[in-house]
Amino acid sequence: MSEEQISVQHNLFDAVPVERFQILSKEELVELCKQHQKIIVTVTKDNDRLRALNEELKQKSLLIEDQYVTIKNKLFGKSSERSSKPKPAGGGGDKSKKKKVLLPSERYPNAPLIERHITLDNPACGCCGSHMEDSGMTEESEYLTKIPAQYYVVVQVKHKYRCASCHGDIKTAPTPPRVIEGGSYSDEMVIDVACSKYCDLIPIERQAQMAAREGLKGLPPHSLIEATHYLAQYLEGAYKILKFEILENLIFHADETPHRMLEGDKKNNWFLWGFSTKTTSYFECHSTRSGEVASMLLTDSKCQYLVSDVYSGYSKAVGDTNKIRLSRGDPLIKHVFCNAHPRRYFKQAQDRFPEASFFIKQYRKIYRLEKLAQKNPDIRLKIRARMTKYFEKMKTKCIADVGGYSSKSGLGKAMSYFKKLREGLTRFIMNADLPIDNNPQERLLRSHVIGRKTWYGTHSKLGAKTAAILFSLVESCKLNGVNPRAYLKSLVSDLHLGIGPYTPYQFKVAQETRARS
Repeated sequence: MSEEQISVQHNLFDAVPVERFQILSKEELVELCKQHQKIIVTVTKDNDRLRALNEELKQKSLLIEDQYVTIKNKLFGKSSERSSKPKPAGGGGDKSKKKKVLLPSERYPNAPLIERHITLDNPACGCCGSHMEDSGMTEESEYLTKIPAQYYVVVQVKHKYRCASCHGDIKTAPTPPRVIEGGSYSDEMVIDVACSKYCDLIPIERQAQMAAREGLKGLPPHSLIEATHYLAQYLEGAYKILKFEILENLIFHADETPHRMLEGDKKNNWFLWGFSTKTTSYFECHSTRSGEVASMLLTDSKCQYLVSDVYSGYSKAVGDTNKIRLSRGDPLIKHVFCNAHPRRYFKQAQDRFPEASFFIKQYRKIYRLEKLAQKNPDIRLKIRARMTKYFEKMKTKCIADVGGYSSKSGLGKAMSYFKKLREGLTRFIMNADLPIDNNPQERLLRSHVIGRKTWYGTHSKLGAKTAAILFSLVESCKLNGVNPRAYLKSLVSDLHLGIGPYTPYQFKVAQETRARS
């Protein structure tokens, strides 16, 4: 019933004179009361419906405003989550203290030095015009230079040997082993292309254009892409050892990111799954985001702590693995959640809810203590114990205030998130080996995320596997402070000799051992 109809009925009812009620029968009075009661019920229902609709519109409005702020910050805000440092009261430090300017040879001690003498041809004295002699004194200055990449073709001339006595045999000098036997590219060329793409994130098409500008025109990108497939297959043994290193660790990180399959499979939306420890980074590329990918790895591992976000796939993987471990009597896996996520949610909500600054301040104090704890491993647990009061303050405020905010608002969602996951968020306090967040794994995925903006994806399943292998080796090099080019060059050379394979961590240990001996 519309509001106009209700209004008309009310007016008609009010317009009835009192004398009319006196001449109505009992049945007519009952019927009139029933009609009036129906009108009241209808009006009440309509009011309830309008209130519910108003509340729904209010919730949608809050959600849209939060989404608008989030999108605006992504497009125009700072990419860093760090809070701006307060400026000193004096307007800055002492500008009179200037930093010492280092010479290029001091800045880059590993760069080779070339000494170039600059002389004069038969200089004459400006005073008397006489011929001048070299005094032996010099004045030195330094600058850094670069020799552009040089491409050249190597012609291999294999000598043949014959028997001078019986003339019954001829032997040819063997061809040195290469990653691509009989191919058009040397190992150095293939390694350079792979490192340029998977370490320096330069698309292979762009590498071909760069080569053309340096004098080598017509270099086919598709042929170079195929060369990286050969390299990945050649290094697959080292990739398998990386997986073994992951499985043997008690703590590892996990995260995933979209990977675009441009062709070669029915599904376009693939995912690059990343797992890591302090010394190892391991990637797998799959056509699904199902938690079964993590389950397969966890089932065969010795992992006792999985550090990740709250994606349900990881919770399912931990649950399924713990069921198997429970039946075998093995230690169960505990989930450690990333503190960077709730901190990020509170920071995003701060634009519309200034009261979120309370939580940001608590997290700022927590991360300051964590920075101090990392510098003092012997007393790490004592330092971390001081964080408990800040987590308790946030818990108390969440319990007291969460009901006062819409569940769809930014601050409401952030408080609910923290309140629900507080146990997993604070688990690191009691274990010195556990990290405070999952940022190390997210940093390992950054190269892939940046790279896919330029090369978009892979064109085959083989390309996806190549990306997983080469990203795993390169990112493991970065974790261990190893030059990826030096590692790949050494690994390929040793594999030709039947030595290896070995991981970047093993390569680093071997180098340190040789340096000490």
